Amino acid sequence: MISELQLGDLSVDVVLKDIKNVHLSVHPPTGRVRIAAPCNMSEDAIRLFAISKLGWIKRHQRRQQAQERETPREYIERESHYLWGRRYLLRIVEGASRSYVARSHRHIELGIPAGTDLEKRRALLDGWYREELRGAAAALIDRQQQQLGVKVRRFFIQRMKTKWGGSSPQRGTIRLNLELAKKDTECLDYVILHELAHFIVPDHSEGFITLLDQHMPNWRQVKKHLNDLPLGEWPPNK
Repeated sequence: MISELQLGDLSVDVVLKDIKNVHLSVHPPTGRVRIAAPCNMSEDAIRLFAISKLGWIKRHQRRQQAQERETPREYIERESHYLWGRRYLLRIVEGASRSYVARSHRHIELGIPAGTDLEKRRALLDGWYREELRGAAAALIDRQQQQLGVKVRRFFIQRMKTKWGGSSPQRGTIRLNLELAKKDTECLDYVILHELAHFIVPDHSEGFITLLDQHMPNWRQVKKHLNDLPLGEWPPNK
């Protein structure tokens, strides 16, 4: 059951669930706020919790509204594309007998049959990015889950509007934004660490911060760098 809590001009969706901890989230594109709370938590306690998080909520809403987006891609000759933080120029080989993506020192080469439209070009390159990210993430997850003493049963790669990752400790799963394949590998390492740390500490308390400090002392700089980078275009170019 979902109810609505009003805090001045801020509306908060509240859902009571069979959980132990309170979960707060801000959802794009409008910055809608949602609180998932244990079934036995009183309305007054939920209200006090929401009030205590007003600063955090406002910051996230402003970030979502202001977050830079990449300019729409056209998938044409000499267009800039990125892999692991490095810029490449797109080379189009039209009339290829089969579709393929290949990378050289300066170029990402997209081989396509004659007449391949923008949507098919995008899908082909996205599939290549997905495989690049899957391989890099698998190795980093394997290392970090051993260091943290947790177990990832499965990880997913998907497009996300404003988040770089997500996790479900109960299911042993994490989600990674496809756009991470375009950023520095250290950014991917940080996102994986962040999500795996939630397997141990569900919130962003001191215990969570201590875990990050132990396993990535420079995580604050990496986080800032990542959040300063643009997310992918949204909605995706079709």
